[in-house]
Amino acid sequence: MLSLTVFTLALAGASTAHFVLNWPPTAGFIDDSESTGPCGGAVVTVNSSAPEVQVDRFAIQVLSTHPQGQWQFRATTDTQEPYNWTEIVPEVDTEGAGIFCLNYMSAPTSFAGSKGIIQVTDTSVDGVLYQCAPVSFTTGSNATLGETCKNQSSTFTASWTSGNSLASNASESGSASGGASSTMASMSGMETASATASAAAASSSAAGASIATMGTGAFVAGLGAIAAGLML
Repeated sequence: MLSLTVFTLALAGASTAHFVLNWPPTAGFIDDSESTGPCGGAVVTVNSSAPEVQVDRFAIQVLSTHPQGQWQFRATTDTQEPYNWTEIVPEVDTEGAGIFCLNYMSAPTSFAGSKGIIQVTDTSVDGVLYQCAPVSFTTGSNATLGETCKNQSSTFTASWTSGNSLASNASESGSASGGASSTMASMSGMETASATASAAAASSSAAGASIATMGTGAFVAGLGAIAAGLML
């Protein structure tokens, strides 16, 4: 579950940070090394303390201090480099700084029962930036996402891209497969539609996804309606 302590630390450093992976908890935030792939200069230790991530549904939450970003979300069951990344959703383009929460993420079912790593990259004014989190993939769906995964910002916008730029980051972060396994929320809010598709199929899919956001100066209390819709 998302922790208010994590938010406090993240927001306290917002004035200098490029972006911070709040949930799952980052393996380490090193501001000056965040442009170093595959994990922003952090050493990722995958052990029994790694938080559980349910492959059918889980949340990823990020604090961004940049006005624009292009986000990629990947996962692997490799616990040492070189990593073989799997794209878990198409690229997301954002405008507006703040904390945002993708709450209908999914990983390949074959990951269940394995330790692994989730990688988030942001291509922005500072180039490509990296963060990683060690996780333990399990079966099931995490329907209780925590009180902090909620929209409170009307100035933040996000959209799925028609493609992806996995190849552009491959040399820094390892290899990346073209397949994308994703569970996306429909435009109506909490209703979900599951889809497993290649990157090409994802670009033409009509499936929707919801994204929850909040501003950098506000904490979130309670789950609520998802306000910003994403469409491929």
